[in-house]
Order: sequence, then structure tokens, then C-alpha cells
Amino acid sequence: MLRVHFTDADLARTRIAGTVSPLWEITGSLHRLQGRRGRWAYADWHHAARTRLRRQGLERALTGMLLPLFPRAAYLPDFLTPTQAEEGLDSGIEAILATPPERVSAEVALLERVVGAPEWAARLPELTVRLDLVAALRAYHEAAIVPFAERIQARIDAERSALARRLLDGGMDALLAGLGPTMRWEPPILCVDYPAEERDLHLNGRGLLLIPSYFCWHNPISLADSGLPPVLAYPLLHDRTMAPQARGTRTSRQQVSAKAQKTRKEPAGEALSALLGQTRATILLATAEGATNGELARAAGVAASSASRHATALRDAGLLTTSRHGASVLHTLTPLGAAMLRGGGFDDGFRPADPAPREERRARRRDPRSRTSPAVAPRLLS
Repeated sequence: MLRVHFTDADLARTRIAGTVSPLWEITGSLHRLQGRRGRWAYADWHHAARTRLRRQGLERALTGMLLPLFPRAAYLPDFLTPTQAEEGLDSGIEAILATPPERVSAEVALLERVVGAPEWAARLPELTVRLDLVAALRAYHEAAIVPFAERIQARIDAERSALARRLLDGGMDALLAGLGPTMRWEPPILCVDYPAEERDLHLNGRGLLLIPSYFCWHNPISLADSGLPPVLAYPLLHDRTMAPQARGTRTSRQQVSAKAQKTRKEPAGEALSALLGQTRATILLATAEGATNGELARAAGVAASSASRHATALRDAGLLTTSRHGASVLHTLTPLGAAMLRGGGFDDGFRPADPAPREERRARRRDPRSRTSPAVAPRLLS
């Protein structure tokens, strides 16, 4: 059990990571390659990643360097997941290379005592060896993470949308109470199911960076050194009914936004409606700010069961992602869905792109000379 102790200052400084944390996703994905736990949730990734790693000649680096250094065990060297990686892989790699040799040596020695370390790891304090390590990390990231980056980011966006609703509805108490089944908020302590020994982490006004992680499975992960900036990588829940045969995800529940309600009065753009059908186009538009099945039903003027079926079709097409929390779901756009809305003629206010009177639009469609006009031809994808 990990007990994270909050003060009022910590509650004010706690935040949710907004983008994919590359080194934490590398860590989680390497753990997924070391066992069968949760394999169903990553079945398509597992096959694709193994195939790419083999084709790119990275199996030796994987088995000889990365897997031994990132064991699915009670300890992981902290220098491998620096806070700077929140700014991207390059920043994280720079931080790994800049880690003082004495710290690297101490953490590798601890890894050796706890679970065992490969012999070559004793040379990691040497910059040349760490250069080999970061080269392997880059190659692995390119082969195993980058092809799935949009799916991962869509899941993170959906999680942030769900947590934002919790925050607006119930404040920080509601947000911290809704982080998943492996964490319990018992103010002012966040109790975390943790594979290591009993431990207390006192934030002491530093706040906490919460990192939703696609490849983290079941148990959250924190840094071992409580003196480092506090972070907690926690798993995005996976739903068997929404396992990734498509590009989708899942989330939680929320209220109707004004823009979603507005779609009942403003039909979706003609190009988008022609492609998807009026109901599905309206439902896609309604997910722009996150919506539950009930909200989609009200926006489209259909039954909740019908809205759910349309949302499933859009999710299977990779246009939206769905997150489940308990009995509720929240639908949000994927990057592809957002691109389709933009290409279908919606700006940030979600207004139909062609404001010309209906009679003028019909006349233009009858006139073959107008069909290639940039002002009329729809951009279905951008």
C-alpha cells in the first residue's frame, strides 16, 4: 500500500498530465511484454509491436538491454522515468544522459539487490553506455509506441475530459475519488494499491503529477525516491467490450454542453451528413466536448439505445473513443474524428461551413462548373 499525504497546498498544485508520457509508456509496454496479465487489452498492439521489433532487428536490444533494465518487479530505477519526459522523449532522454553518475550507480545497485540487474548495467554511470541505452529506447519507441500514439493520446484526452467533469461537479475530492478501483481517496490521504512494501509519501506542498498511462496495468507506479518531484502513473481502465480491435477507448459520465444541445437546432454539415448520415453526423458533432449516451440521444433526438449503437459504429470506425467508469460511459473524439469535423466544415464554434442559402447551394450542386470550386468542394479529411 502506498499512502500519499496531501496538504491544502498539494491539492492546489495537483495536475493531470496532458500528453503521452513517452518513458512511462515505454516502461508499461515493456512490462506488458514480460507476462500475460491483461494481454486481451493489448492483443493487437502486442502482435504489431513484436512484428515491428523483429523486422527492424531490435530483438537483441529488447531482450539483452531493455527488458532486464525494466523488470516487471518491485523496483525500477528512477532515472529511467525523469519528470522532464513530460515535455517529450527528447527532453526525457537528455535528462537520462544528464543524471549524475553517482545517482545512476546507486539506483543500479538497488536494482541488483531487489530483483537483480544485468552485468552490463554496472557500467551505466559511463556516458557511452547510456548513449547505447537511449539509442535503444528511441528505436523501441519508434517501433512500438509511435504507431499507436494517436490511440494513446485519445485515451488520455478522454480521461482528462472525464476528470475535468468530476472536478467541476465535485471539486478535488470528486476528482481524486474517481481515479479508478486501485486508488481510494480518504481525505487527506490517497491510498494506492501498490505491489511494493507499505510506504508513505508526504507531498509537503509540492503537489502531485498524475500521469494516465495506456500501458500501465492494474497497479499505479510511483518513483522510489520520495525526494524527487512526486508523480503517480496510473492505469487507464480497459473494457473487454471495447478492446482495441478498432482504435477506440472508453471513459466516464457527464452533462450536456451547450454546443452539443445546439446540434438539435443546427444540423450537421451537408458533406458530413452525406458521408455518415444525419444522425451519426450529429452524434459525432455532439462528442466534440464529451458526451454520455443520454446526451448523444438528446442531441440527435433518438432513443439512448439507438445513440449507443451509432456511437459504437463511430468508435469502430476510429472516429470516437469511449471510456467506462462504473455504469456510465463518456464518448470523446479521436484525432481522426476531430479531423473529420474540421474537414466536414466546422470551425471551433461548430457552425456549418457553407452559410449560403439552401437555394443557392442547390443551384451550385446542379451546375457542374461549380463542383471543383474550393468554396464548395467539401474537405472530408484534413
